[in-house]
Amino acid sequence: MSPRRAAPFAFVEAPLDRAENIRDDSAALARLWAAGRALVLDAEGRAWAAADGSLLAPPAVDLADGPGAALFLGLRGDEGWFAVRAEDARGPSARGAVDPAPPSCVDLRSAAAQWPDFEATAFAQARAVLHWRARHRYCGACGGALEYRRAGWLGYCAGCGLEHYPRTDPAVIVSVSDGERLLLGRGPGWAPRRYSVLAGFVEPGESLEQTVVREVFEESAVRVLGCRYLASQPWPFPSSLMLGFEAEAAPDVPQCLSDELEDARWFSRDEVGAALRGESDPDGLLLSPTISISRWLIERWHGRG
Repeated sequence: MSPRRAAPFAFVEAPLDRAENIRDDSAALARLWAAGRALVLDAEGRAWAAADGSLLAPPAVDLADGPGAALFLGLRGDEGWFAVRAEDARGPSARGAVDPAPPSCVDLRSAAAQWPDFEATAFAQARAVLHWRARHRYCGACGGALEYRRAGWLGYCAGCGLEHYPRTDPAVIVSVSDGERLLLGRGPGWAPRRYSVLAGFVEPGESLEQTVVREVFEESAVRVLGCRYLASQPWPFPSSLMLGFEAEAAPDVPQCLSDELEDARWFSRDEVGAALRGESDPDGLLLSPTISISRWLIERWHGRG
């Protein structure tokens, strides 16, 4: 299989119509389930796949008699799409059911690099919400067990009446340049020679622009002089929204001021270009994979030189 991505990075093209207005309509959901399809995710968040690694999305009705605890992802045209935990899928003894132990399972990063846009985007949506549900089974206020409503999108506590919604963590990711060079850093435990643009989570009471200035300085001691928002990417590892910026900075000497990075340095346009072309230098720079907005930010900076 080869990637068929229209966008410059994964998880943003060909999204489902989330049809939020029918999440409380049990009759409509039942009709969609009867003719719909479902992604099945295992406990590690991997999706069922066919023997060739392509998406295995069985008819939903083969997995259960109704949507039940399934997550309603949305509509593709008139067809409903759902997500089901493997442990909730019906076994092979039921009528026409698929084998609950399929030939293989595919992780989301691999799927993003191999599957068509629609399939990878639906998988990302399913993984993010099911991950939230797996880790938010009890009320944070009273400890009561949550009941999932609105087609899986709301956790309701019968004990205190509190409603819980899926969590998304906003984070900035930024290509920082002094006009001639690009600032890149590498985290502890990364593959040798792997570098990427800097990123960090938005704190309460902070604007995105303030986050850019703070995070870049905290991680590298480089002073940002100005920045501009470019694009965003859902990043369900497990639940981030990456907000892409480009920034102009002073030509300060990078210093790692925290343990978030083990190195930060300026790279020339020639060094970045060689890495983008994949030139085989055993000591050369390695960049982020093409599924990520970080790679797009690097390519954009290099292309504007």
